[in-house]
Amino acid sequence: MRASRNRTESDGCQTALFRHQSVSGGAAAQTQTLTEVSSQEDHEARGVMAEFWLISVPLDKTSLTSVEKLKRTITKTHLASSWKFSIPDLKICRELSMMMDVASLTATLSLVFLLRLQVGILDSLVRVSDDLSKLDTLTESVIKKTCQCLKEVMEPPGDKVQEYALANGVDLINYVTKFQWDKAKYPTALPLSTLTDLINKEISQVETELRSRATAYNSLKATLQRLEHNLNGNLQTRSLNDIVRKEDLVVSEYLTTLLVVVGREKYLQWEKSYEFLSEFVVPRSSRKIFEDGDGGIFSVTLFKRAVCEFKAKAQESKFIVREYSFDVEERKHQEIMKLTVHKKEQYGIFVRWLKVNFPQVFFAWIHLKALRVFVESVLRYGLPVNYQAFLLETDRKRSKKLKEELSSLFVHLDPTASMKEVSCDIPGLCQQEYSSYICFHISTNLLEISEPSAT
Repeated sequence: MRASRNRTESDGCQTALFRHQSVSGGAAAQTQTLTEVSSQEDHEARGVMAEFWLISVPLDKTSLTSVEKLKRTITKTHLASSWKFSIPDLKICRELSMMMDVASLTATLSLVFLLRLQVGILDSLVRVSDDLSKLDTLTESVIKKTCQCLKEVMEPPGDKVQEYALANGVDLINYVTKFQWDKAKYPTALPLSTLTDLINKEISQVETELRSRATAYNSLKATLQRLEHNLNGNLQTRSLNDIVRKEDLVVSEYLTTLLVVVGREKYLQWEKSYEFLSEFVVPRSSRKIFEDGDGGIFSVTLFKRAVCEFKAKAQESKFIVREYSFDVEERKHQEIMKLTVHKKEQYGIFVRWLKVNFPQVFFAWIHLKALRVFVESVLRYGLPVNYQAFLLETDRKRSKKLKEELSSLFVHLDPTASMKEVSCDIPGLCQQEYSSYICFHISTNLLEISEPSAT
């Protein structure tokens, strides 16, 4: 698609954009070196958090002049750090490739053919642009959910999350600033629509599996927490397995032992009245087997046939009879032990899955941004494909000033962009703040997420 003249001009301009001209020789090189070192130190100080603007401008004469002015401005004022963002030549659509093959067999193209070609390209790109916009939103959502899961799952919560926020073994900032298209995973020979489908399938699969794994793990965790909570609840609800011993219970053909919760203020009342709650209570059989700040648990032995009568009379006196079975409590204890081991196993599996899939989703997301830049550049700037993409990193304090500088330098691309209200009917172009130049935001502030909810 790109003519050799345009390719040469583009490559030259791309190189010039982020290199100082060798007018002052070593001084220029020294200036660039200082800028790069300063940028690197800033990154190390900020860690994983960063906000990038992915910019695209055409390589016409006016824009190139504006780019040079921008380069000088950000060098002097430190409004931003800048990097070249490499995007390969991509195939716009399968139909275009086939039509160009046919056209190459003829000496000239008819006007009808050109019109059909232009309409076909525009229609295809508009559809792809709309799909990419929706996929961008989905992908960012999956990234945030993955990070949120990492923070919630890690024990203790949030521990070493940033350590796992890596893409291809490097931190997010370095991955973005040194981005290289993965031609093995996303072949550039494939049409844009096919590449979009590949990323969509990848992200959707991760989203589905993330939801399934998170639901299963959280369900297991909640069940275990509920059982463990019963171990440390109040006397009326807590497990008695670690309190009651088998020898505390009298169980025979006719006799049984009941466990009664008695408030501390009712100790004396219990001692005086328990033998009279039923005529079949064994005298002097009550014994305190556990006590906390609120009260105690007393055992009492009686005939089995008097259990119902005893419970009714005890309730009238505000004594609470606990249902207890040694075998049942033992099974509950074994269940807790089994779930604890199972949770530990699932924890390791889930964390490993999150650590593997987070960088893969982030990797796909940056490729998606590159696709969006390419598509919007063709829609905005036309064919042949001839544009420059670059990254700017700034902070919130300088973002307003940087935006004003960009708007001023590239106002010639679309003077109407400076108006407060701009009408736009092209899907994908109007789902964000409109500017005369193409701009997409890449945020690596993905770990600035809410604290895990209390359970």
